Amino acid sequence: MEVFHSDIVVIGGGGSGMAAAIEAAQHGASVYLLEKNKKLGGSTAWSVGSVSASMSPHQKEEGILNDHPDDHFEDLGKFSGSMLDRDNLQLRRVLVDNSPAMLQWLMDSGLVFYGPALEEPHRVPRMHNVVPSSKAFPFHLGRQCLKAGVNIKLSMSLDRFLTKEGRVIGVEAISEGHAKVQFHAKKAVIVASGDFSGGQVLKKEYASELAAAAGAVNVTNTGDGHRAALAIGASIINGDLTHGPLIRFVPKAQPNWLELIPPYSWIGHLACWAMKNLPFKLIRPAVMSFLTTALGPDKGLYTQGAILVNKWGQRFSNEKDKPALDLVSQPDRIGYIIMNAAIAKKFNQLPHFISTAPTVAYAFMDDYRKSRPDIYTEASSIEELARRLKMQPEVLSAAVDSTSNNAIPLTGPGFVALGPVKSYVVMTEGGLAVNESHQVLGNDAKVISGLYAVGSAGQGGLLLPGHGHHLGWAFVSGRRAGKLAALSS
Repeated sequence: MEVFHSDIVVIGGGGSGMAAAIEAAQHGASVYLLEKNKKLGGSTAWSVGSVSASMSPHQKEEGILNDHPDDHFEDLGKFSGSMLDRDNLQLRRVLVDNSPAMLQWLMDSGLVFYGPALEEPHRVPRMHNVVPSSKAFPFHLGRQCLKAGVNIKLSMSLDRFLTKEGRVIGVEAISEGHAKVQFHAKKAVIVASGDFSGGQVLKKEYASELAAAAGAVNVTNTGDGHRAALAIGASIINGDLTHGPLIRFVPKAQPNWLELIPPYSWIGHLACWAMKNLPFKLIRPAVMSFLTTALGPDKGLYTQGAILVNKWGQRFSNEKDKPALDLVSQPDRIGYIIMNAAIAKKFNQLPHFISTAPTVAYAFMDDYRKSRPDIYTEASSIEELARRLKMQPEVLSAAVDSTSNNAIPLTGPGFVALGPVKSYVVMTEGGLAVNESHQVLGNDAKVISGLYAVGSAGQGGLLLPGHGHHLGWAFVSGRRAGKLAALSS
């Protein structure tokens, strides 16, 4: 068995893992960064790309001079509502106090942000959106890893932690060729393996059967770090909290053209200039390409009379109740949103929209027709629509006929289908219990020596509502844990 030695071993090459590896290496530690996929990025590269922070240069440019982490701390609590008593206020303090420096660190690393944007109940705009896309995170931070001397091992999956006298001293991993490889760590192992949205066993145990049956946006987030930590006495906090199941359009077979734009800094600055100075109609195609790819359909479609059917054309849900949960139990979790031409026309202008990114833009029916022809189908009759969707006409006709007693019956002429749609768990909130130094705690609330956890894996009961806080926590916690682990004895 191959054995490698270093001061620090980081598990996971997403945002939190790259941040931890860079900081550890810059503070004098030798570092191995293990990533189970064939490239860096993790869920960070799949994200919308928002980072929320106070005291940013973007705020100052907009004349926002008095925003402070104390205000950010207070506003974060306004999101939580009845969940407030489940929040980890000590970790919230860590997040808001370190977010200004974290955002500047990202910018110094070559990343470019557009903003700030307002998302209520924030009292001032704090959301900063990366440009040209979230692929810029692994591009720039991956370069910083190499510059700092981090040893990156791809296609390397965590199997278990190695321990000696109660201390974590390394990990045993499995290579792409299914060989076991050990990485010994003189100082610490940092778990940055993401959430467990793609882990059926953990979702079933901590969340629900329905969550376990739903798909995941990032299918490789199987909770490897959670599982290995539980095996040595760690615990999970808020494991029942999930974002989903939620209905989302299936992704394009080919990458969005925005993802193909090289994420160089000068392109990011050019994109910022364009968004600030050009008429919105000129940059709208680029914005719509994102909105029609990354987001899900608004529930307003159902209140206006659209229905949800499964892949066979059968109506199976009260769409105004919990259609995403109902879709989980349908064949292949696949559905289609069916409407007539009148409803489709209504969703071409406000107040009706198909999807939206807060403070950025709205996507309408014509945007989907142009940008996502793979999920847009129209026909003059319900029978024709059924044939185009490869359904039995009489089955889909029966679904449409079931609306005859509705306040808004679904009648022709002309019909439109959006889909396939599927039910996904976008992310899970359950993280390993950690202290304010990101050290993992055992069931007895004592530190498991030599083990840190960051990002979603080390969320520690912290609630991260709104946009920009999950990524913010990934980078804040990763940076802090990397530095603290490197300086540990």
